[in-house]
Amino acid sequence: MTYLRAIGRAFGLAAISLLSWVDVLLQLLTFALLCVGLVFFFGPTLLWARGRSATVRALAGRWCGVEVEAPYRPEPPEPVRERDGWYRDGNQLYKRAFWISWQHRLTWAMEDPATGREFLWQLVNPLGTLLLPVAALLGGPVVLRGYGRWTRWWIGPRPPAEPTRKNWLHRHLEALGFQAGLFALAVVQLVFAIPQLLLMVGFMPLAIPVVLWSRTVTDTLRREAGNWTGVQVPRPYLPPPGLPVPRPDGLYQVGKQLHEEPFWPVQHARMRWILRDRATWRDLAGSVLFSLGSFVMILPSIALVSRGCIGLGALWIWRPFVSSPVRWFPVPEVSTHLGALAATPVMAAMIVAGLAPAPWLLHRQARFARLCFGPTEATRLAQRVERLKQTRSDVTVTQAAELRRIERDLHDGIQSRLVAMGMKLGAVEALVDTDPAAAKRLAAELRAASSEALTELRVLIRGIHPPVLSERGLLDAIRAQALDSPLKTQVTGSLPGRVEEPVEACVYFAVSELLGNAAKHGAKRVSIDVEFDDGSLTVVVTDDGPGGANPARGSGLRGIERRLGGFDGRLTLTSPIGGPTKATLEIPCQLDLEPSSPRTSTSSETA
Repeated sequence: MTYLRAIGRAFGLAAISLLSWVDVLLQLLTFALLCVGLVFFFGPTLLWARGRSATVRALAGRWCGVEVEAPYRPEPPEPVRERDGWYRDGNQLYKRAFWISWQHRLTWAMEDPATGREFLWQLVNPLGTLLLPVAALLGGPVVLRGYGRWTRWWIGPRPPAEPTRKNWLHRHLEALGFQAGLFALAVVQLVFAIPQLLLMVGFMPLAIPVVLWSRTVTDTLRREAGNWTGVQVPRPYLPPPGLPVPRPDGLYQVGKQLHEEPFWPVQHARMRWILRDRATWRDLAGSVLFSLGSFVMILPSIALVSRGCIGLGALWIWRPFVSSPVRWFPVPEVSTHLGALAATPVMAAMIVAGLAPAPWLLHRQARFARLCFGPTEATRLAQRVERLKQTRSDVTVTQAAELRRIERDLHDGIQSRLVAMGMKLGAVEALVDTDPAAAKRLAAELRAASSEALTELRVLIRGIHPPVLSERGLLDAIRAQALDSPLKTQVTGSLPGRVEEPVEACVYFAVSELLGNAAKHGAKRVSIDVEFDDGSLTVVVTDDGPGGANPARGSGLRGIERRLGGFDGRLTLTSPIGGPTKATLEIPCQLDLEPSSPRTSTSSETA
């Protein structure tokens, strides 16, 4: 009876699994529609396919005795209506929350690693379950438990993968693949550079969006070069122009021409910005040079590896199949198994010779990309000047607001307490002769009031410049913040000296804001890493919160950006829906390497 029940359940699982191919076809169809602009169907199809996977997980627990939990990241939170009744997503406002919710759910589904595993399972699982009834006939419930474990491995939760050391073959094949990826991006960039150049010469207004779109391709190349090799290629472009300012009579002036509407002045400013930016022309020249350079760098490896692999296939697959000798340079004609065995080391040596220089060539290819598409020293200085111009007003406004806050705290807090204490002192003077007992009570109240005023003053001073910064330095001050935080916080890092005091205060309050945001949005663990390298202080704060952070929607993050902007620093935020959130603070600064400032290195974790 048990075997019959197992066979019936196996047939049921096989029938359900065949429907997965329908899900695969629908996902491929809606993805094709997504590529041509019909974006509304792909997300619902992914979520609908998850329903069938949930059914299989439930049946694995009920029929196979193997509980399989859902592996997906937490769903994104629903959009929150602002006070004015609008829903905000970045710099865009919406009357209804549907569009924002749809975008967030699509991003959540597409970026979840479980989605890719689930798609592969939908492809592979029907092939295996076709044999499941036959196997159940032989093994009964044991086979069903094995199928339950198979299902759990594919569409169940997986623990975080621990970093493993890659072997020689893995590293060199990966490097060769990255070389091919950079070469493919270079070819795409070259293809789009041709119409871009033609439009810039023939019809400039249409060339503006084409140039801006082509820059996204180049930005992808820069980003992947950094991800694959660690060679960072910064963007070299000048900041875009601001909106035109009308004259006192309300008209907009462009040279000697006046315009009633700002459209043409905006177009004129964008054309000047693109044409006068040297990075535009360096991108065009770099697309040709980098394509040729990448081709030269990848050609020897691809030629040797492909020839060796094809040679092995010809020796051991093609030759026995067609029963004819194989002629493949550089080995002589091979017609026997003994000859193929003798020629195999030669083919293997060709593969090794092609893979051996791949990591070195990949690094050189990335450095060549930085030479072609990175900023020159003049561009870097121009970018810093423009950035400082933009942040100067923000810094002035921030400093004025900080001074007003300190003035308000002193006026409303310490000053009022001191006035009350003065009045009580006058009462004590009047009562000390006539009513000593009442004078003593007032003196005790004065003592308590002075203690409270001192505590409030210390809190105010700590908000201006925490004493722990002056006494212990930045790293220990951040460690003290971690000890005071309600989150489980780990602090690691190494500083070879003391950072400039204004930079220390800036980073300290920025980290304090990030810790507060993490606690407010439900994070449980936070890691803080502090490093100094090549004249730049880098602080990375990572939390396991729900994600979805956006500087455009939070005054705290915008405040951090303004605070860092005063030191020519920047905030880089990575916060996908579902988490984790990673905030990177980068500030150029100098260190004090005097002997009185010993090297500080801490690694601490708070419970």
